[in-house]
Amino acid sequence: MGNNEQILPFFTQFFQFHVQWDDFPMFQFFVFANGAAVVFLILSLPFSIVCIVRPFAVGPRLLLVIVDIFAMALVIAAASAAAAVVYLAHNGSQDANWIAICQQYTDFCQVTSQAVVASFVAAVFLICLIVLSSVALKRG
Repeated sequence: MGNNEQILPFFTQFFQFHVQWDDFPMFQFFVFANGAAVVFLILSLPFSIVCIVRPFAVGPRLLLVIVDIFAMALVIAAASAAAAVVYLAHNGSQDANWIAICQQYTDFCQVTSQAVVASFVAAVFLICLIVLSSVALKRG
């Protein structure tokens, strides 16, 4: 998603039809929020190692659950914002007089749709991770 762009094969003398991910603030938020979630999850790896070495340590496990919840919230918020834009790109809005752009920018729309779906799949995995971590925290 971070390098997604498309230039249409036709252009006028003064204008070239070009779209890229950072033209839309919601896609910027999508890329940066998913990147921040990845950074949080990578920074939580040392605490995961502590939890493996010391299985009865409650503090690091609780911190892991909190970091996982924060990462999940970021991923879901970013995916939801991007999904709204992707929906408008595919369908447009008759009331707002916005046309659907996916008939012209097919490659751009396909990549953004795949990125949004992958982000929602990642959110489901994070939810499962939080449930498993919470159950393990309760048992410990």
